[in-house]
Amino acid sequence: MIYVTRRAEFAASHYYHNPKFSAEENRRIFGKCNNPHGHGHNYAVEVTVAGEVDPATGMVMDLKELKKILEKEVLDLMDHRFLNKEVPAFATTIPTTENIAIEIWKLIAPKLRIGKLHRIRLYETPDLFVDYLGE
Repeated sequence: MIYVTRRAEFAASHYYHNPKFSAEENRRIFGKCNNPHGHGHNYAVEVTVAGEVDPATGMVMDLKELKKILEKEVLDLMDHRFLNKEVPAFATTIPTTENIAIEIWKLIAPKLRIGKLHRIRLYETPDLFVDYLGE
């Protein structure tokens, strides 16, 4: 089994808020991240696909194809967006790093024709990242 990874970067803003919590509880749990005007991050996402090397091409998959999928399904949707307001999945789900990684998986996995999605790694800062290995 071979693993190939494509990396991309995007910027987005969001805030953490659970409508089931009181205003005080939201502030206590989420702190500065509960600011209703949001705050931004420069994210980096790594998409790893697993598969066998095709003897005819010498590749698991064409990484240009993975780049196109990543751009169309993730970057076009999330780059320079206020996630809570502009990305439908986050109208009802708190856009934490964990939930963003899960959403990216849901967007990319069905689009792969070759290989199998192995991992989404989403960096919120250089020293904070989430690995999502599917369900």
